[in-house]
Amino acid sequence: MATLLYRLGRFSFRNAWKVIGVWILLLCGILGGSVALGGQLQESFAIPGTESQNALDRLDAVFPQVAGASAEVVAVAPDGATVNDQKYTDAITRMAASIEKIDGVDSVVTPFSQYAGKAITSAGNMAITRVQFDGPSTEVTPRMLTALKDTASIGEDAGLRVEYGGQVFQDHTFGITPTEIFGVLFAGIVLLITFGALLPAGLPLLSALIGVGVVMGGITSVAAFTTVSSTAPLLALMIGLAVGIDYALFILSRHRTQLAQGEQPQESAAIAVGTAGSAVVFAGVTVIIALLGLLVVGIPFLSVMGVGAAFAVLVAIGVATTLLPALLGLAGTRLTPKPGSRAHRRAIAHAEGGTPSMGLRWVTGVMKRPIIAVLAVVALLGTLAIPALSLDLNLPDGGSEPSGSTQREAYDLVSEGFGAGYNGPLVIAVDITQTTDIQQDLDGIGDRLRALDDVSYVSQGLPDPGLDTAIIQVIPSSAPNAIETKSLVNSIRELAPDIKRTYGTPIWVTGATAVGIDISNRLTAALAPFGLIVVGLSILLLMMVFRSVLVPVKAALGFLLSVVASFGVVVAIFQWGFLADIVGVENPGPILSFMPILLMAVLFGLAMDYEVFLVSGMREEFVKTHDARRAVSRGFANGSRVVTAAALIMFFVFFAFVPEGSGTIKPIALGLAVGIAFDAFLVRMTLVPAVMTLLGRTAWWMPRWLGRMLPNMDIEGEDLRNHRAAVLWSQERATSVISAENLVVGSDGNRTAPISVDIPAGALVLVTGRRADRRAFIWTLAGRLLPIAGRAQVGGHPLPSESERVARIVAVAQTSGANSVSSALTVGEMFDARLQITVPWHRVSARRAVVRRWVSRLNDALAHSGAGDARVLDASTEVAHLRSLDRAVTLAAVGIAEGPAVLMLEQDGPGADGEEAAFLGAVSRLAPANITVVVATNAAPDGVDGERPVVVVNLVADGDETARSPYSSNLEGALS
Repeated sequence: MATLLYRLGRFSFRNAWKVIGVWILLLCGILGGSVALGGQLQESFAIPGTESQNALDRLDAVFPQVAGASAEVVAVAPDGATVNDQKYTDAITRMAASIEKIDGVDSVVTPFSQYAGKAITSAGNMAITRVQFDGPSTEVTPRMLTALKDTASIGEDAGLRVEYGGQVFQDHTFGITPTEIFGVLFAGIVLLITFGALLPAGLPLLSALIGVGVVMGGITSVAAFTTVSSTAPLLALMIGLAVGIDYALFILSRHRTQLAQGEQPQESAAIAVGTAGSAVVFAGVTVIIALLGLLVVGIPFLSVMGVGAAFAVLVAIGVATTLLPALLGLAGTRLTPKPGSRAHRRAIAHAEGGTPSMGLRWVTGVMKRPIIAVLAVVALLGTLAIPALSLDLNLPDGGSEPSGSTQREAYDLVSEGFGAGYNGPLVIAVDITQTTDIQQDLDGIGDRLRALDDVSYVSQGLPDPGLDTAIIQVIPSSAPNAIETKSLVNSIRELAPDIKRTYGTPIWVTGATAVGIDISNRLTAALAPFGLIVVGLSILLLMMVFRSVLVPVKAALGFLLSVVASFGVVVAIFQWGFLADIVGVENPGPILSFMPILLMAVLFGLAMDYEVFLVSGMREEFVKTHDARRAVSRGFANGSRVVTAAALIMFFVFFAFVPEGSGTIKPIALGLAVGIAFDAFLVRMTLVPAVMTLLGRTAWWMPRWLGRMLPNMDIEGEDLRNHRAAVLWSQERATSVISAENLVVGSDGNRTAPISVDIPAGALVLVTGRRADRRAFIWTLAGRLLPIAGRAQVGGHPLPSESERVARIVAVAQTSGANSVSSALTVGEMFDARLQITVPWHRVSARRAVVRRWVSRLNDALAHSGAGDARVLDASTEVAHLRSLDRAVTLAAVGIAEGPAVLMLEQDGPGADGEEAAFLGAVSRLAPANITVVVATNAAPDGVDGERPVVVVNLVADGDETARSPYSSNLEGALS
C-alpha cells in the first residue's frame, strides 16, 4: 500500500495541472449535473416493517382519507368571549371553507362537526380545526402550507388569534447557517498557527472545499432519484470538511518536515503520500466502515445519511492522495520552512541537539506516571458518562420548535387548553372485516382503551366507506415525547391479542407519535449489533494495520470511554437542562432518536483516525529500532502536534453548528465536538501512551498463525523504504539491463545459493543448474515470482517492488518440451496473437504484413543456423508438427516479435548434436541487438555463432561452496 501510494503521489506531483484539471472538471460536472437533475431534499421518517408503518400503509390503501398528513388550526377567542359566539363561529367556518379549496387538502373537520370529538376547550375559549391532506408530509409543498397559513387573516379580522400546528409544520430540515463559516475560519486559524505560513495553511482548506463541493453535488444528484433528507448533506458537509482538512493536514505536515530535513520536493511529496497517506487511507476506511454500519439498522433515511457521509470520506481520501500532491507540485520549494523559523525548529526537534517539543515533554510526563494517567482519564470520563444512564430518545415534535414560531405557539396553546397529549394523538387502526356488529364492537374496543392508564380521551370508532378498516383516536394524558406515552403505546399493543380474541378484530397503533416511538425502539435494538459489526470489522482492520492484537482492543475500549462520556454531556445539557442557556437549549427533553447511533458511527471512525495517526508513528519507530519505550515517545512526539491541530479543527467545525443550529442538529453537533475533544486529548494523547508504556513490547504481540492469516498492510512504510533503497541501487547499475546482488530464488525448501551478476544490454545469458532452479530464476527476473532474499533489477526497475513494470518489458517463452505448443496453432496465428500486443487491432492489414516479414526472418535464421529443416516455413505451417529445433526457434521468434527489452526462454536442450548451438545462433540472429536474451538450458553448448556478449550463470543449490563464484562472462562472444 505504501509503495502504491508513493507512486500515486509522485505521479500527481509530476502531472500537477492534469490532476488538478480532472478534479475541477469533476467538480463542475457533478455540480452542473445536480442543477440539471433538479434533485430536492425531502424529510421521510418511514421505517418499513414496523407496526406503525404497516398500519399507515394499510390505511393508505383502504382508508386514504385518514392516512395522509394532517395539520391543526388553533383558534383562540379574545378574553371574555368564546368560540361559540356567532361572530367567531362564522369566522372559523369560513376559514374551513377556504382551506378546503386548497390543492392537496382532502378534508377539513371544524370543531363544530359531529366527528370532531373534543375540539373545544371546556372554557370555550379555544378550538381546533383539523386538516387532512391527500398524501404524506413529503408531498405537502411549501406553497400549500403558505396557502393554509394565509387563511389566518379571516379569523384575525374577526378578532381571533390563529396558530398552525401538526406534523406538516414540524421543521426537520437542516440548512447551512452563517455560523458554520466561523468553523472554517477557526480551522484556518489553527492551520496558520500549526504551519506558521499562509500558503501551507491554505492548501488543506482549498483541497477540502473542493472535495466537499463534489460530495454536495453528488448527494443532490442522488436526491433526484430517491428520498434524501436534509440531514444527509449536512452530515456529509460536517464530516467531509473535517476529515478533508485533517487528512490533508497530516500529509502536508509530513511533507514540510521532510523538506526541512533536506528532502527534494518531488521525493518528499511522494514519501509523504506513501507513509502518512497510508495512515490516511486506513483511517478513512475505518470511518467508512463505521458509517456504512448504519445500513444494519434498516431505517432508510439513516442509511442514506450513512452512505452520504461515507462518500464524503471516500472523496476526502481521494483528494488527499491525488489533488493535494498535485498542489504540492505547484508550490514546489515554497513550502520549505525557513531556517530558524518555528516550523523549521519543530521539524528538526528530534535531531541531535534539537529542542524537545511540547508533545515530547507531555508524553515524557505521561510515561513517568502511566498508572496515574490511566486512572485519571478513566475516572474523569466515567464521571461524565453517568448522565448517559438516563438517556431518553424520541423524534422531535412541536415542542422542540423555536419559540415564537406558529407551530410552537400552537403546540403550547393546545397543551395549555386541552392537555399535552392532544399534540400527539394515537391512531388505532381496526380490522372490521370479520365482525357483524361493527359499531357495538368498536364501542367495546373504545371502552377497553379508556380503561388504560394515561388515557385522556378516546374517540368514537369511524369505519371507512368499504367497511374494511375503522380508526379510533386515543389522546394520551402525557406529551408525545413522555415516557408515559411510550408506556401507553406498549399497553395498547399488549392488549391487542385479547381484543382480537374477544371481538375478532385485529388492531394496530399508528400515527406520528407511534412512528417516533417505533423508530426509537428500532434504533435502541440496533445499537448492539451495530456496535459488534462496526467495532469487530475495525478491530480486524487495525490488526492488519498494526500487526498487533492488544493495540486494536485498546483502541476500541478507549472509544467506548469517549462515546459514553459524550452521551453523558449531551444528556446533561439537552435532557437535564444543565448549562442549557449557554448553548441555546430552550426546552430540555428527550434526545433525538438517531443521535446515539449516528454519534457512535461518526465518533468511532474519527477516533480511529487519531489512533492510526498516532500509533502508526509508534509502529514505524518500533519497526526501525525495536525499542518499545522509544517508539512510544518518538512516535507520539512526531504525530502529537498534527493530531492536536486535527482535533481542534474538527472541534471547531462541529461546534460551529451548535449556537444557531436547529434543535435537532444541536445535540449531534455538540456530541461530536465534545466526543472529539475527549477522544483526542484524554484517550489518544494521554491514555494511549500510558497503556502502551505499561504494555511495552507486548503491545506489538501477535500470534504467528494470526500473522500469517492477515495481510501485511505495511502502514509504517517499511516496504516503501526498501523500495526507495532498491531504486537507488538500481540507478547505480544503469549500465546493466539485469543486476543481482546476493539474490536467492526458489522456495524455502529448495532454494539457490546467493547469486550476484551484472548483465549488459544485448547479451546472451545462459542459465544452467537444476531445472527447478532455472525456472525459478527466469520467472523471478520476469517479475512473476518473489525472490527469497537479495536484490535484483531488470531494465532499471527493482524487484519485487516494481514487478508489474518488469513484467511489461520481459517476454517469457517455453521453447522445448512436448507441452510447449498445446494446440495445432499455425506459425502465422502465433505471431498474430503476440503482435496484437504491439499493433492496434484496427490495423489488421499492417499486422498481417508484419507477420509475413517475421516468417521470412524466421526462415532466414533457420537457414543460417546450419541445422534448419529442409522445407521452408510459411504462415500456415502448424507449429506442433515442426521438428524440435525449428519449433524452438519459432517459439523464440514469437517472443521476440513482442518487442521486449528482455527475452526469457526455457530451453531444456541439448537435442541432437549441434542443435543447442544452432538454436542459440538462430535466436541471437533473430533478436535485435538491444534485446537481452536469457536462456535457461540444461547444458551450455560448445560454441555459439554471433557477436553478442555471452554470460553464463551457473545456479548452485543452497549450501554448496562453489556458489561463491556462480558465473563468468566473455565479451568476445565465445563461451567461457
